[in-house]
Amino acid sequence: ALSFGGPVAQIAVMHRIVVEEKRWIGEERFLHALNYCMLLPGPEATQLAVYLGWLLNRALGGFLAGFLFVLPGVIVMMVLSVFYAGYGERPVVLAVFYGIKAAVLAIVIEAVIRIGKRALKTDAQIAIAALAFVAIFVFAAPFPLIIVAAGVAGFVGARAWPVQFAPAAGHGRAAPMPPPVIAEERLYSVQPSLKRAGLISVLFALVWLGPLVAIVAAFGFEDVYSRVGVFFSKLAVVTFGGAYAVLAYMAQQAVETYGWITAGEMMDGLGLAETTPGPLIMVTQFVGFLAAFRDPGTLAPMTAGVLGGLLTTWATFAPSFFLIFLGAPYIEALRQNKAL
Repeated sequence: ALSFGGPVAQIAVMHRIVVEEKRWIGEERFLHALNYCMLLPGPEATQLAVYLGWLLNRALGGFLAGFLFVLPGVIVMMVLSVFYAGYGERPVVLAVFYGIKAAVLAIVIEAVIRIGKRALKTDAQIAIAALAFVAIFVFAAPFPLIIVAAGVAGFVGARAWPVQFAPAAGHGRAAPMPPPVIAEERLYSVQPSLKRAGLISVLFALVWLGPLVAIVAAFGFEDVYSRVGVFFSKLAVVTFGGAYAVLAYMAQQAVETYGWITAGEMMDGLGLAETTPGPLIMVTQFVGFLAAFRDPGTLAPMTAGVLGGLLTTWATFAPSFFLIFLGAPYIEALRQNKAL
């Protein structure tokens, strides 16, 4: 409920509370968890909350940390979506969002500049960013293809041209911290195994994809709920680089491909997400709400919108729990690996 302003601000708040004030874990373990979460597709702040909860209190801790990190934003964004759909055409509301659009554009530009300064440290990285922009803007290359190509370039470049591709040592140097109150050996760890990975994969296949399969089976692929569920499930596993990186791909698909919302409404949704607590990617709930609100079928539009928004939230965040519970034991076992 305290974290506003996108993933960078949320991670900073998490660091201040967990590492500096509560001192539950040390700086090194926090950064190690963050480095893994930043490699994953999906919202890294939510994934970091799940990872820290897992370290502190096993699977139950991870579930509670991730669920409660997302919940305030879900509630607030749902209320605002209902208000927007019901009263968004009134002159006063239109005027408010007209102003919000301008402010949000400034926030996005500032975020791109801030992230760029932090991430692009060498000529090679700047070149990759420029080529990625040309590929997606000029040639409309598939977003996942760009990500894979950039990853391969980094992996090969680190060996062929190490000066230009040297991995960053961390996410900034902090002042020396007192030792954490929870000893390293008390943090949760489990030996990774194929049996454990298989069980978790089956469980999450049922929990995450089960509802989606049931919806598609009942209503067909062309139903709005099926299309929303399939699209945002795909979005959750192919989009890397945080909420701002995801927005370009999501807006392109939601506006141009599916026609669920307009470009202006996308900016309105981003404005709402910026002004609410929780992950910035909560804007996906706004998109899912409006998609179902405008194609309600036999349901009342508001009811359809609420169901569409909740389905979108489920498809967006459930994979984050799966990726942490599945991958965290391996990442803990590979804490000294530099190639990743």
